[in-house]
Amino acid sequence: MEYNVDVVTKIFTRFRRLFYIVSPKETSFPTVEKVPKYVDEAIPFFICLIILEVPILYLRGKRLPRFNDSFGSLANGLLSLLHGLLFRSVELVTYIWVYEHFNLVDLPWDSPWTWLLGFLGVDFGYYWVHRCGHEVNIIWAAHQTHHSSEDYNFTTALRQSCILRYISWVFYLPLALVMPPSVFLVHSQFNLLYQFWIHTETVDSLGPLEWILNTPSHHRVHHGRNRYCIDKNYGGTLIIFDRIFGTFAKEQEEVVYGLVHPLTSWDPINAQICHLKYMWSVFKETEGFANKLAVIWKGPGWAPGKPRTGLIEDIPDIHAPQEKFDRQLPLWTNLYIWIHMPLLIVFYGVLATYKTEFSPYLTLTGVVFIIFTLSTFGALYDNRPRASLQELLRCVVFLLVVKGVAAPSFLSSSPGLSLLLIYLMSLFIWLFVCVRQTSVTIKAKSS
Repeated sequence: MEYNVDVVTKIFTRFRRLFYIVSPKETSFPTVEKVPKYVDEAIPFFICLIILEVPILYLRGKRLPRFNDSFGSLANGLLSLLHGLLFRSVELVTYIWVYEHFNLVDLPWDSPWTWLLGFLGVDFGYYWVHRCGHEVNIIWAAHQTHHSSEDYNFTTALRQSCILRYISWVFYLPLALVMPPSVFLVHSQFNLLYQFWIHTETVDSLGPLEWILNTPSHHRVHHGRNRYCIDKNYGGTLIIFDRIFGTFAKEQEEVVYGLVHPLTSWDPINAQICHLKYMWSVFKETEGFANKLAVIWKGPGWAPGKPRTGLIEDIPDIHAPQEKFDRQLPLWTNLYIWIHMPLLIVFYGVLATYKTEFSPYLTLTGVVFIIFTLSTFGALYDNRPRASLQELLRCVVFLLVVKGVAAPSFLSSSPGLSLLLIYLMSLFIWLFVCVRQTSVTIKAKSS
């Protein structure tokens, strides 16, 4: 009975962390090494809430998550984590270096006042990195990935940029002048965790809390492409900085989600780099060195002769409902992809857990395989002509690599045999599909 009580207490403790319901005493640590990996511990709750959201949306008569859009969010989230398999944390390493060389005040790590300052400081830094992510084109090129979904649900929170972390760390460095790294690491994790649950349409209003906290209603506005939504509500945990700096907007009408110019592809690689490609084309076409630099440093809507962030009149004045980009796949293909996605996530987990035991070449091979897999599934959702052949090749490569590097004990175990069986069946499925497509093409040409 005592064991069960301990388990329930542990689950409840981890659950309330999603909402920043923690005390300074339980979340203050002397060193970075002592700080728990709160985000990793929250992953099971992410999964449970994503599943639980579906029946709630159904009962409330709201739009259900789509297979393709949910794949896009999960795929981009997985891509954003891959850097951790190859590199150390840029944000934390630079923060510690600045703190060790330039800190001005030695604040006690175990003081509630230090904890409170960390809470406010991290959220203030997030407000500005988020605001610049919308008002500086080169940073928007990274952040736009998160806004590329035309749906709004818990999976949308997972749709993150691979590039933004290499820019955002700069905005937090002023905190390193006074704030111990362990305090910064705690609050940077909780600031991120809090923002998961606000990506939902299942919560309408939180009453008086709407004045202080960032809520689902406020964040729905932030994700909208209605005119009144553009460049509003940048807050992470708090909404007070938006109210102070004049970037707050209240939810007024049904929000139309996504980019002003929506993507027309489910390829997660394209979602990461599409605006960089667009910027490059505009940069080449723009005349004058000063104007070329302005393409990088001014807003996404800027053009010569316009204000720094562009003109709001250039934004289409749209209202719900709006048709969403969609391409239909057979049910079996959707099920196939969503059977393989958990396998891919487990594979990532193995690489992340045992990366110190693997050779760098094996880890790099794993990263390339994950990227290739996500690109292939995106190609299937886009109905590209060679997507079937690409998936067939992926299955063949996986079987060959696993046969070559996996330990015999694993291959003979139940998990190993099950994995081999799944991929062998997948190989034959796509071999059949490719042969059938080839025969149809030959017949079409002959006729």
